[in-house]
Amino acid sequence: MTPNNGQYYPSYLQLEKILDSQHPLSFETGQSPAHDEMLFIIIHQSYELWFKQILFELEFVKKVFSKEKVDDNSEDLNLCRHRLKRVTKILELLNQQVTVLDTMTPLDFLEFRNLLTPASGFQSKQFRLIEATLGLKMEKRHQHDYYKRTNEGGFAQTDFNEINSVETSSTILQLVNQWLERMPFFDEKFWKGYTALYPSTQIHPFWNDYRSIYQNSLTEREQQKLAAFDEQFLGVVGGDSNNGNATFSDAAMRSALFIMLYRDFPVFQTSFQILDTLIEIDHWLAGWRHKHYVMVRRMIGMRVGTGNTSGAGYLEGAVQQHYIFKDLAALSTYLIERRKMPLLPDELIKALGFLS
Repeated sequence: MTPNNGQYYPSYLQLEKILDSQHPLSFETGQSPAHDEMLFIIIHQSYELWFKQILFELEFVKKVFSKEKVDDNSEDLNLCRHRLKRVTKILELLNQQVTVLDTMTPLDFLEFRNLLTPASGFQSKQFRLIEATLGLKMEKRHQHDYYKRTNEGGFAQTDFNEINSVETSSTILQLVNQWLERMPFFDEKFWKGYTALYPSTQIHPFWNDYRSIYQNSLTEREQQKLAAFDEQFLGVVGGDSNNGNATFSDAAMRSALFIMLYRDFPVFQTSFQILDTLIEIDHWLAGWRHKHYVMVRRMIGMRVGTGNTSGAGYLEGAVQQHYIFKDLAALSTYLIERRKMPLLPDELIKALGFLS
């Protein structure tokens, strides 16, 4: 009986619904009960609950970065940092959760595996929504044509339509790109007192100097990295800043690298942590995919998945290809020693918060 003096713990959490949502198929009449099917169900239900929380956090971040002007000193930006950090902690937990599922042996799994067909983890709508919300595009997916189906082993039509809708809306990657492009610190007014180290060219004097310092830091075997720098940060190839496989524009990449270099300035501290956390989210997602791949290979070897995928082979391809913020992760390729970083002009230093 529920007490009538306010909220009751089981009622508030709707535990009756949650705890009555595990129905192992192997326990039905005519089947042989498979003990580990209960674990299998609870683990995957837990995943989905955490996916729901991740999507809840990401929607807040999207709302903030959708604003025409994002104030780097505002509470909103700090909350974005905090909520993205929460996402990394959830993903870390999901990585650890795989170890619990690993207590099930391949023979334990075979006791009920055939009852799952054609259901598959591939059909997790929420996980697809997480990837799409962050910015993983259909054309970047491993075996992307496989996702465009509603037949056996695919998505229900309503879920398919929802995933497509999110994939065509603004993603966190796109919104962060726009935010970085709007960074004002390369405006001429901040650089009037800058003393260039190298002869000026058509590009901004800071980036002209930085390019030369970076070039001088490269070993003989690394010289090809200069062309990559020019493409990634200066949009040199074909004059198109989004050339090749780049996911961020050259203007956004310049801002991101500048933030990473001068992260100790007050204005940049939260911005740097946001960029670093996006890289960390990619890291934990890749780790989770890899653990899933290793687990599936252990459980079924190279057999076909229950959803008619290539099983472990498909998962291995996803591990390699489904990186979202790889451009940000690659920024470390273009760093120089701290002691060789160009000295910023006084006007810019004031704007960055050290001087009033």
